[in-house]
Amino acid sequence: MTTAALTAGLERIPDQLGYLVISEDGVLASAGELENDEHTAGVLMQMVRTASRLRLSGCPEPPFKRMSVILDDFVYTVTVSAQKVFVVKRQNNQREPISV
Repeated sequence: MTTAALTAGLERIPDQLGYLVISEDGVLASAGELENDEHTAGVLMQMVRTASRLRLSGCPEPPFKRMSVILDDFVYTVTVSAQKVFVVKRQNNQREPISV
């Protein structure tokens, strides 16, 4: 599969700061703030592996398809599809609740 096919659509995501496409063999594609970021790729892959072990009893489905890691300034959105892990780093535009 070509890099363009792997990353189709990732660059059009609003507020996107960077992305990674990861397989068990390593980083397949990267751009923006996540370009060549092997450390972040390793940490997120370990989180995916850990979450994948949390299967519900009797459920053949994978335990999740999407995972979000929410920090103060940005969010990592992680999607697992076709034996690949797609990570997008976005601005966190979440607002504090208004107290009346």
